[in-house]
Amino acid sequence: MTEQMKPMDIEKRSFAIITELLGDRRLDPENELVIKRVIHTTADFDYVDNLAFSDHAVEKGIAALRAGCDIVTDTQMAKAGINKTILASLGGEVHCFMSDADVAAEAKERGVTRAFVSMERAAALEKPCIFAIGNAPTALFSLEELMEAGKLHPALIIGVPVGFVNVVESKERIIEAAAAPYIVARGRKGGSNVAAAICNAMLYQIRR
Repeated sequence: MTEQMKPMDIEKRSFAIITELLGDRRLDPENELVIKRVIHTTADFDYVDNLAFSDHAVEKGIAALRAGCDIVTDTQMAKAGINKTILASLGGEVHCFMSDADVAAEAKERGVTRAFVSMERAAALEKPCIFAIGNAPTALFSLEELMEAGKLHPALIIGVPVGFVNVVESKERIIEAAAAPYIVARGRKGGSNVAAAICNAMLYQIRR
């Protein structure tokens, strides 16, 4: 017979199981809660090795959130998954320009992707932003171009697009350029749920 548990108790038990299954594996204390939150979301322990962090990326992300920065995502799914209540209490909000009609029209006219145009729109925002990219590698390429041109200075880049075309290359480009603090899921794995999980892992550390 299955045990009836409250959602909070299920999460607590899940994290205890994750810690147990990690065994003797020691995680960097600063990155530990992010890694465990991603494993909790995906049930995939590969993220212990796949997630790459620039120096104090989590610390810098939390500081930016505390200061009221916004979050820009490349999917409505990631936007839906981010805890907007905590973010709003800090003075921030989540933006996703991907499904805006004018973004689609401009992308078609210029012969580029909506993700590319979306990042340009984000660069026009007046507030510092964390970019949580879980789907479109072209969004990462766009961010790199905008940073090179001095048009964008992200507080943090969460680069976790999933897939097979240009995915690995886009992530490695962010790591190699190191033009902004980053949390990147190397390889093909990732997704909107992972992008949201990383954002929430930082937000929950502020809430505690």
